[in-house]
Amino acid sequence: MRRGPLTTGEIANYCHVTYRAVLKWIVAGKLKAYRTPGQHSRVEIEGFLDFLKEYNMPIPDEFTAGNGRKKILIVDDDKNMARSIERILILKERFELEMAFDGFDAGRKVVMFKPDLVILDIRMPGMDGYEVTKRIKEIPELSYVKIIAISAFFEQEGEATIISLGADACLNKPFNEEMLLQTIEDLIGIGSS
Repeated sequence: MRRGPLTTGEIANYCHVTYRAVLKWIVAGKLKAYRTPGQHSRVEIEGFLDFLKEYNMPIPDEFTAGNGRKKILIVDDDKNMARSIERILILKERFELEMAFDGFDAGRKVVMFKPDLVILDIRMPGMDGYEVTKRIKEIPELSYVKIIAISAFFEQEGEATIISLGADACLNKPFNEEMLLQTIEDLIGIGSS
């Protein structure tokens, strides 16, 4: 993980813009910075990460790597179900977690968060799990992402369809903690103990 303050040039490189654009962000108050005794602008890493999140910009791998934890995105329009899965995984302290409550938000978060695994509800209003799976698998840079499809109403045909679109496993709701953790371990190699 990167440490220490960032220069405007470094931020420009991370964001693929000119250093003048970074200076404009600072002057406009969008990006918090301080001045060195030599009158150069410096930005603390936390401030830079807050800026990226606020403006929905991707976070460079350099700022997310290093904690050794696998990233999991939980996607379910049923917030109680999503939080229930989150509680199970938080207790293991082995995962960095993010949640999305609809397919559109899931698509955005997959690109920004770059999860190792997506736990994805199939039946959601708007963009359903089939469409989310298809879109994830169409992006070559996300080919490594594993997908566990979950549903309370899996027919055999639905399971076959989601697997054909690129999902790696299917679980019927309700599922127990051991089954979920074993499936995660099988897909991304993290022990459940």
